[in-house]
Amino acid sequence: MTETRQHLIDAISARAVFHGDFTLASGKQASYYVDLRKVSLDHEVAPLIGQVMLDLIADIPDVVAVGGLTMGADPIASAILHQGAARGLAYDAFVVRKEPKDHGRGRQVEGPDLAGKRVIVVEDTSTTGGSPLKAIEAVRKVGAEVVAVAVVVDRATGAREIIEAEGVQYLAAIGLEDLGLA
Repeated sequence: MTETRQHLIDAISARAVFHGDFTLASGKQASYYVDLRKVSLDHEVAPLIGQVMLDLIADIPDVVAVGGLTMGADPIASAILHQGAARGLAYDAFVVRKEPKDHGRGRQVEGPDLAGKRVIVVEDTSTTGGSPLKAIEAVRKVGAEVVAVAVVVDRATGAREIIEAEGVQYLAAIGLEDLGLA
């Protein structure tokens, strides 16, 4: 484990894991909640996320952009873009709206032109895989090839299986065992 990854795990454990009774997006009940926005928008932790995610996706060739369904994916894609630039890498970012705009150009996917490009869908915390699936569908409609889904924290509740059933590689930087939640 890299020192950077351990620092990220420590920050998430200390500042983004909450214990109690929670209803997840799936409607299921949980005794803990991982609120990655508490750290993904933090000036100290966002760079760690970018570095760890860059390491996670490093072996996937010819990727030109990262992004996903707004809101959870936005700070993750931005962290990858910025930390990538600091390493001399050229990853652009894109944002997938929940629905296409009903005005202007009516776009659902914002950012650079992705047609014919290899992209990675990113997510902060993955439970059911629903958000990445929506992003995959939208990005494929604009002609991009989704080569992987990369998540910061995987709750181990079925997202991997759902994403892989779509024929897309699933990568997770941190699991529940890393956070002492398994």
